[in-house]
Amino acid sequence: MEALKKIAGVTAAQYVKDGMIVGLGTGSTAYYFVEEIGRRIKEEGLNVIGVTTSSVTTAQAESLGIPLKSVDDIDTIDVTVDGADEVDSEFNGIKGGGGALLMEKIVATPTKDYIWVVDESKMVDTLGAFKLPVEVVQYGAERLFRDFLAKGYNPSFREKDGVRFITDMKNFIIDLDLGKIDNPVAFGNELKAMTGVVEHGLFNGMVNKVIVAGKDGVRILEA
Repeated sequence: MEALKKIAGVTAAQYVKDGMIVGLGTGSTAYYFVEEIGRRIKEEGLNVIGVTTSSVTTAQAESLGIPLKSVDDIDTIDVTVDGADEVDSEFNGIKGGGGALLMEKIVATPTKDYIWVVDESKMVDTLGAFKLPVEVVQYGAERLFRDFLAKGYNPSFREKDGVRFITDMKNFIIDLDLGKIDNPVAFGNELKAMTGVVEHGLFNGMVNKVIVAGKDGVRILEA
């Protein structure tokens, strides 16, 4: 599996050209993309500016000598490469398994060429088997939890080391165990309208290219 992830990440790095502003994703597959950008800077003299999607990726990029800017200091991003937890045939996806969904979506929004790198196990017919992360402000989080419970969304607060997980933006994550999401767009709109919800892990109609690594090699799917 790690070999497949590396192939996908390295393949995605081929879309990065000199002079670009590049969104650097978070997660186990995007890790290899960031590593490859670092290698190209060191060995090929690639000249790019990175915009990161999490504190973890920031630390990785800095260790590799990738020059960085804040998303607030740029107008557009040429290409962003990130992972995904599930991707359906309509190119809707679930992200946020690593807890960085808010920053990932902020970086994805001004991106011209948004690419996901996944292994073939992430491709699904219908979203929802992977728990849907919802990032919520800490104040009133218990009330939101009870609302999700009443709606039958099977919520659980994400924890790490026995305590509630806190995102880079100092919010909680409530994971919804839905099983199946029949209409990701409508459900995303419903969640976003709830007071206290900062962002959800449905990335609907945002990605234009998915690089899928599998036992038979790499496939590049385009929207």
